[in-house]
Amino acid sequence: MAETIAMKQQLIVMNRSRKRSPTLATRDRFLFGLLTMLIGRCRLQKIAVIIKSATILAFHKSLVKRKYSLLYSNKKKIVPDRKSQDQALIDLVIDMKNRNPLFGYGRISMQIFEAFGISISRFAVGRILRKNKHNLPSGDGPSWLTFMGHVKDSLWSVDQFRCESALLKSHWVMVVMDQFTRRIVGFAVHAGDCDGIAYCRMFNQIIAGKSLPTYLSADNDPLFLFHRWKANLRVLDIGELKSVPGTPTSHPFIERVIGTTRREYLDQLFFFNGVDLQRKLDLFQDYYNDNRAHSSLNMKTPRMMAMENACEKNIASIDDYHWKSHCNGLYELPVVA
Repeated sequence: MAETIAMKQQLIVMNRSRKRSPTLATRDRFLFGLLTMLIGRCRLQKIAVIIKSATILAFHKSLVKRKYSLLYSNKKKIVPDRKSQDQALIDLVIDMKNRNPLFGYGRISMQIFEAFGISISRFAVGRILRKNKHNLPSGDGPSWLTFMGHVKDSLWSVDQFRCESALLKSHWVMVVMDQFTRRIVGFAVHAGDCDGIAYCRMFNQIIAGKSLPTYLSADNDPLFLFHRWKANLRVLDIGELKSVPGTPTSHPFIERVIGTTRREYLDQLFFFNGVDLQRKLDLFQDYYNDNRAHSSLNMKTPRMMAMENACEKNIASIDDYHWKSHCNGLYELPVVA
């Protein structure tokens, strides 16, 4: 019966293609492929007139292949956890860059490690952002020299800088930091011209209610040589260390804090008076101490360094987190849920 059907089908194909070579339609191929399972290969070779056995067998293989592709194409592919993790990490990098345009490659990699404990190199961050049209140079500068200050609060640094309000009024800002933990102890603001008495008032405002350091490092600004400034340190029982004259690199950490405060914060906003500036600097101090990771601290925050029993960072899942706003929305960092 199967042989008869095969012969009749070949005659139909020949009558359909009298003026040209026989062409097999899809239904012909399907029928001949089905007959190969009923007739067998050897017998099929004897009754075949217009087709070759190799053609039928090749079509049969294609049918088998299509069968299994149809059976399993709709099934959900099992994606390894690593690939899904990689895609989630890529999305996190892009999202952090979109939320924090000022962040470079190194800053993003450190903040991911601080939040999730996941180590990703700044080069990998760069490749991800360049592929997604974020062409920002990493901006990594030279590393600072390791400085003295072997325990918390053994050595503080103090310095000042000037900034202008929205109405172009000059304001002086004093900043004090702990050399060991890189923690900003505090900011103090003075509007207008600044003298030695104002220096003492700002410093006492910063240290109020805090444990005092053994030594205080300062540069050679004339106001730090003012007799009332020195008398104030003697009353507080704080020793004074001076940096090398004309050498900012001998006072590197506090200079870096001032530069970071300017670049990442004050250059991005306006302030209107001293009270407004003090409030905004307090917000930046909280962000800097509690959430901003530091390369010199092995990607820890100053708050983590200040903890006596700081434990090793555990790797957290990046599937469940939310974004927390800092500095009135200027920065957004991920927080593990």
